[in-house]
Amino acid sequence: MASTTTAQTPAVRKLWGGRFTGKNDPLMEKFNASISFDSRFYKADIVGSQAYAKALALKKIITDDEASKLHEGLDKVLAEWESNSFVIQDGDEDIHTANERRLGEIIGTSISGKLHTGRSRNDQVATDFRIWVRDEGRKLVVVLKELIAAAVVRAENEIDVIMPGYTHLQRAQPIRWSHLILAHAWSWHADCQRLEQLLDRMNQLPLGSGALAGNPFQIDRDFLAKELGFDRLMPNSLYGVSDRDFVAEFLFWASLTMVHISRFSEDLIIYSTGEFGFVQLADAYSTGSSLMPQKKNPDSLELLRGKSGRVFGGMTGFMMAYKGTPSTYNKDLQEDKEPVFDAYDTLMGSLQITTGVLSTLTIRPERMLASMSIDMLATDLAEYLVRKGVPFRETHHISGEAVRLAEERKCTMADLSLADFKSLHPSFEEDVTKVWNFEQSIENRCTPGGTSRATVQAQIDSLKAFLQ
Repeated sequence: MASTTTAQTPAVRKLWGGRFTGKNDPLMEKFNASISFDSRFYKADIVGSQAYAKALALKKIITDDEASKLHEGLDKVLAEWESNSFVIQDGDEDIHTANERRLGEIIGTSISGKLHTGRSRNDQVATDFRIWVRDEGRKLVVVLKELIAAAVVRAENEIDVIMPGYTHLQRAQPIRWSHLILAHAWSWHADCQRLEQLLDRMNQLPLGSGALAGNPFQIDRDFLAKELGFDRLMPNSLYGVSDRDFVAEFLFWASLTMVHISRFSEDLIIYSTGEFGFVQLADAYSTGSSLMPQKKNPDSLELLRGKSGRVFGGMTGFMMAYKGTPSTYNKDLQEDKEPVFDAYDTLMGSLQITTGVLSTLTIRPERMLASMSIDMLATDLAEYLVRKGVPFRETHHISGEAVRLAEERKCTMADLSLADFKSLHPSFEEDVTKVWNFEQSIENRCTPGGTSRATVQAQIDSLKAFLQ
């Protein structure tokens, strides 16, 4: 966002001030103003005004020469924003007021005053907001795909690394490290799809709705939609000025995406502890302790985990404001922008940090392998008997007895003799020893979505196709 300075100017006339004779309380002026945050709309506001000037000229409400002067003047206003030289004046209560005031200073109010014909700040801000979320949302799609790409590269390069898989944070079954990374990548894939669907769904034009009842000058809304890159028109003017469902959807999307980043962070935080030691974060994404020299703290991951709550809080705050608004525009809707801006900034930073963490961390396959235990193959033992024709509910119980027997003997199941196994069920044979193979256990999970080498590679190929 362009930075600005603020200057005082005498007797700035408000866009809505004709009916009023008394002055506002200075505190109310500040309370009412939104320029401090909606100035982020400066480009969307100017582009929307340029398209509207063309639409006015098409209906002969202004001349082509006036439309040209409006367009050129707005280009100059945009250049000031882009060069950080735009000066916000007292009385510029929002981005629309500021841009129109500056346009009048550049080309004269006799022409600039015609720009707002038939238009309200109600349909103007709704249009600006949709343009901004749509265009900035596409940037989030790009960085989200970069994160998925980093996961795909890592998964393909480290496909042969095996590790314990966990349920309830208890060792459960052997899996590939790549399978774990891809589990998170598929969450991010769903996030990407949701965002793209949201951006498509919200790409409807409110402009031409007026304050609430529509535009009285037969403005060509289809022309405006094409000029501004909208796919469809908002079909009802009351709906057009008041709908903020796209804000709720964006904030929900941001919250859910941050939940996925938080869960990924939690996995890595756990696996980077001394008790696990499966991964080690790069120094670039870690910090030390002010007291304990040996500490290497995963602060990047903890911040990512914490920021998920921040984004979720913004969503719930907006929903509480949105739920009580009656039909059409109400000033409560001024509270829709800051949580979106904050969520956008948080997501943009968080996605890039997550990509950096994932791309640079070091894995320790030897620690992963050392954490594997024979009891993780108890299900494989049950499946061995299933292949001998024994019902699974019975084999599950038999395998559990084998686990108990090994615990009593203070050994592993692999240390039990064939006679021990036959005492549990006569179907056990010499080939039971083949069960005690972690790699084979993994390869047995070869149905689509499983953790075998071929099925993990299929996931990688699928995500590659998505990214292309």
